[in-house]
Amino acid sequence: MKKLQGKTALVTGSGRGIGRAIAIKLASEGANVVINDLEEDAAMEVVKVLEDAGGKAVICVGDVTADDFPERYVASALEAFGGIDIIVNNAGYTWDNVLQKMTDEQWDAILDVHVKAPFRILRAASDFIRNTAKAEIEQGGANCRKVVNISSISGLYGNAGQMNYAAAKSALVGMTKTLAKEWGRYNVTANCVAFGLIETRMTKALSEGVDDHIDVAGREIRAGMQPEMIENIKRMTPLGRTGSTEDAANAVYLMCCPESDFITGQVIEASGGLAF
Repeated sequence: MKKLQGKTALVTGSGRGIGRAIAIKLASEGANVVINDLEEDAAMEVVKVLEDAGGKAVICVGDVTADDFPERYVASALEAFGGIDIIVNNAGYTWDNVLQKMTDEQWDAILDVHVKAPFRILRAASDFIRNTAKAEIEQGGANCRKVVNISSISGLYGNAGQMNYAAAKSALVGMTKTLAKEWGRYNVTANCVAFGLIETRMTKALSEGVDDHIDVAGREIRAGMQPEMIENIKRMTPLGRTGSTEDAANAVYLMCCPESDFITGQVIEASGGLAF
């Protein structure tokens, strides 16, 4: 029996990168997954990967910051699989600048996607989780459900040029610790995984003279890092390397598997030991 057999997981931002790897990892352990991405093609490609491996998945396309998204996302899980057992708030991006050059739009956009969106998704799921847990307790005990919020070492230690992102990821830690205290009575664990440098399209090495951008909800966001910066981070990391998306997914899985049923309100650093 796979460890997540029959569980249903919601993973935001799971059409690419870290979220995709998380969805694949959870599905490999038996979970049904509700895939989310801004682009339908990306989401459907992940569904095909999961189904080809014998898993079950559905998609809920959309921007996690949209007013109607949380209710649609929760409804997708309940309609397709009849329940919710795992929520992974992963969707997000960086939009960097130093303090004096950072605009209100940059600040608001990053706080919206990394703090407000997870808050609203959890609130939308709260009726199902609370009511189901109460019914299960009356019958002898609630199943252990999991919330995993994705933070960053930038939120723990700060990082120059990331005032908005560091503030958002730090806020997510406080939200997680509070949720652990509020939802412990429903046998829900809430933990953060704080990543170091993980290899994604946002952190890839830039070619000389190339200024790469990606489109995020109609915004042109600079992607990639200077190779010298990546090498410097590797030197600062005790394990001597950056993390893969599989490394990131494995850390999230640890907070979703039954062995972590008595771990809650914690921040797990998946950074290879890097601490700025």
